[in-house]
Amino acid sequence: MTPRLPWPLAYTVSGDDCAAPMPLGYAAPLAEAVRHLAEFGYDGVEVQVRETGARDAEALTRTVEAAGLRVLGIGTGPVAAQDQLTLTDPSPDVRRHALFRLLGAARLAGELGVPVTLGQTRGTFLPGLADMQRGWAERAVEQLAEEASAHGSRLLLEPQSRANTSLWHTPDETRAVIESLGAPAGLVLDTHHLDAEGVDTMRAIADHAAVTGCLQLAAPVTRGPLTVGDPRLPSLLKALHAGGFTGWLTLEHTQDGDSPRAAARSWTALTDAAAVLA
Repeated sequence: MTPRLPWPLAYTVSGDDCAAPMPLGYAAPLAEAVRHLAEFGYDGVEVQVRETGARDAEALTRTVEAAGLRVLGIGTGPVAAQDQLTLTDPSPDVRRHALFRLLGAARLAGELGVPVTLGQTRGTFLPGLADMQRGWAERAVEQLAEEASAHGSRLLLEPQSRANTSLWHTPDETRAVIESLGAPAGLVLDTHHLDAEGVDTMRAIADHAAVTGCLQLAAPVTRGPLTVGDPRLPSLLKALHAGGFTGWLTLEHTQDGDSPRAAARSWTALTDAAAVLA
């Protein structure tokens, strides 16, 4: 585990099934990315997948563990970002395909023994269809949570800004959803989306740390790599510690055209801030 940090530290990477590297993750093939991240001192990775399923768990594990890292979570952003598949699309075939992909990711996560996360793939509303689309999303998320639980995983639902989705923008809204599910579920909190929705990050952590499985980090305003000396970081780490957070931290931000430098910069900023916990 990273020195002085009481939680595993991960970086966003793209699975080999992605059409291109995700813009908020390390811009290199998976094997290269994990090798570099291990050299920087990261503990693991959060792998964004497009269509990878349980059958691919062994190969994914082998690639990541060969670098001395571990998979900490499975993300599903490319399902929407690269293939435009969402749970609220007006087309039944598109919705079925989106759910099929997400269920596959949940089974993969179960094989790996890690959570699966859901963000923008829940989609956006069209005029006059909001009530119907909300129902589609709620039923699909219930099914996804049950599938994850049945395979030894757990769904983590991410509050995202209205620029990404029409559903569940704040931690309070999203927690109400997970508490209504018939299977265990939790939250992903992302500092960028909290800022975009005007939600105070420290308050969100204080209120929801116990049900949060992952905190995703980026610099304010730019959504770029973290900066050494950012006064927010020590306060954020203290809030996590005080709230009893037991999940992992993920760097999910733009790469500024240079993933090695971005990853090294964020690692240094966060581990420097962690001195406050000593």
